[in-house]
Amino acid sequence: MLDLGMMPAMMERISAEREEVPRAASKDNHSGEGGATGADGPQAAGTTRLQRLTAGVGLLIASWLALRLFAPVLLPFVAGAGIAYFLDPLTNRLTRLGLPRTLAALLMLIAVAALTLAFILLFYPLIVSQIGALLARLPGYVQQVRALAIATLDNVQQRFGPEFVSTRLRELVAGQAGAMLSVVASALSQVIGSGFALFNVLSLLLVTPVAAFYLLRDWPRLVARIDSWLPRRYATVIRLQVREVDRILSAWLRGQALCCVILAFYYASVLSAVGLDFGLIVGLMSGLLSFIPYVGSITGSLTAIALAAGQFHSWSGVLTVEGVFLVGQTLEGYVLYPRFLGDRVELHALWVIFALLAGGAAFGFLGVLLAVPMAAVIGVLCRFWLDRYLHSPLYLEPPPHPQPPEAAP
Repeated sequence: MLDLGMMPAMMERISAEREEVPRAASKDNHSGEGGATGADGPQAAGTTRLQRLTAGVGLLIASWLALRLFAPVLLPFVAGAGIAYFLDPLTNRLTRLGLPRTLAALLMLIAVAALTLAFILLFYPLIVSQIGALLARLPGYVQQVRALAIATLDNVQQRFGPEFVSTRLRELVAGQAGAMLSVVASALSQVIGSGFALFNVLSLLLVTPVAAFYLLRDWPRLVARIDSWLPRRYATVIRLQVREVDRILSAWLRGQALCCVILAFYYASVLSAVGLDFGLIVGLMSGLLSFIPYVGSITGSLTAIALAAGQFHSWSGVLTVEGVFLVGQTLEGYVLYPRFLGDRVELHALWVIFALLAGGAAFGFLGVLLAVPMAAVIGVLCRFWLDRYLHSPLYLEPPPHPQPPEAAP
């Protein structure tokens, strides 16, 4: 006969047994995904790995095709994204003070537009006038460079004898010394002209501010939305790597921007102070090109030396101009870079140069804009996988013990 007093205990036992069945099934499913020893475990794990590999390769191919197909129209949007990324920390500070995000983003963009407009109004007429004066004085500079080279050869011949300088060398120097300055000047004018053509003034002036405003206003929501799309299994690892990329990239951008501004001010002011006629445009070019390691200083130094050789009638002026760049290189290598970049930026100079050249060769000016972020991402991923390799059995497994030699019969 059924004891009614035992009914509550029996009902609880039945409920517990019913709950254990789904838990066991769920456990079996999870163990199958993680590589369980069940019948469907290896097949499920293989399918998951295949899906991850397919998704990763598909994403890379789709990104590459999108860049190839839409590179001509992506430039304003990439520039707007860069501006939004650069201004996001300052916008966050304004929002913490109580301003709405929309108003804070608008105020930051107005400030950037005002600074840009002030720079254009102050320097653009002077830069244009100096470029025009350079093109007008170029034939005279060519003659002065040729005369300086011939006078130098005469002094060498008088000091070391007529056999030290051959007639062929004199003809070569007389014919090519001035031509080198013409090549430098024409290359500079082509770079400036192509730069303005690449910028596509209409799209940059109209689309870039709009894209920067919307991206800056919606930046936290975009980050949260992308974070919600991350696969739950790898979300923590992906977040850690993204934070590392953000740390390196933001430090590089802030430090490099400050270094470029300081170097541009130094070269422009000091070259103008020593009397170089076009010291302003050469100095600004040298400073702004310093975001490519060594390229700005080398390009500016060669251009300034060529102009100094055409302007001054002795080598003392040329050596003075070269001294300005030597001091600038010392300032850049031992003061600015350790102070503003230091060990926070794990991007080697050669890696940055290669990334910029590869990006420019692949996608033009758009590739130059994307080169440093992609270099930071690749560097972080390479360090991540290297760290995993150094902690894996593939690296830590000791070598097999040598077999003892067999005894001779």
